[in-house]
Amino acid sequence: MQSFNGNMISREETIGREKLPMDEAIKRHCAEIERCNQRGERMLSVLDLLDAKTLDLDLAAYLMARISNGASFMVGANPGGAGKTTVMCALLNLVPPDRVLLAATPEAVRQGTAHPHCFICHEVGSGHYFAYLWGRDLQAYCSLSEFGHILASNLHADDLEEAYEQMCLDNGVPKAHFQSFHLMLFLQVSGVYPERRRRIATIYSSDGQTPHKLVFDDAQTNFTSDADPEWQAECRAFLQQAAQESGRTIEEFRERVVAFLVSKQHPEGKEV
Repeated sequence: MQSFNGNMISREETIGREKLPMDEAIKRHCAEIERCNQRGERMLSVLDLLDAKTLDLDLAAYLMARISNGASFMVGANPGGAGKTTVMCALLNLVPPDRVLLAATPEAVRQGTAHPHCFICHEVGSGHYFAYLWGRDLQAYCSLSEFGHILASNLHADDLEEAYEQMCLDNGVPKAHFQSFHLMLFLQVSGVYPERRRRIATIYSSDGQTPHKLVFDDAQTNFTSDADPEWQAECRAFLQQAAQESGRTIEEFRERVVAFLVSKQHPEGKEV
């Protein structure tokens, strides 16, 4: 049994009050990610994103260091089909092993859970689709950060200002809850099919209490990591090794991520 993020993790994982073998927990974890699948194709892992140059190894290590430590995150891009859901779901495989994924339906959001989970809002939007949230439901979702839950979502916004306007001005989400999304990632798409390429263009970071600050700007080759440097280096070494091995599915990658995380005594405190 190992200590991770202040919690004891063994080869069993808790789903509510139910103890599951780790392999069954990984299956349920990946099944919840699959519920976001809008196109019926194979869901991509972080290794796939590395192969596609959506991000590079240093950026992947940074994101793993933050998200494995409990950071909530949101992925933004205005165009449909830009890859918001793809990137969000790939990053969900980096959450701590003790955070069970749960779709953020209006009912689940209002009911809450006794133990910290990772609530997935499939999109910030007013459409009547599964786990889409708007208005009071979105406000309730964002308030879950006060109870130690990780939040993960995506929305149609190309930059931090657009995201703030949509979340706080259009939907009345308090600024404090907007800042509880520790990472705000924005994508850009270039080229045309089949040479179309998505990349993470900018990332803004918050400690959960103060305004977001730009930490990564691909256009300016600007990258100022605010993750624990030793933990980020360990994550980089893990990802570099994983990228050289076969197996790119979300199930295979999640199994490797969990094995790595439970083997480590985490050097940094919780984000949430």
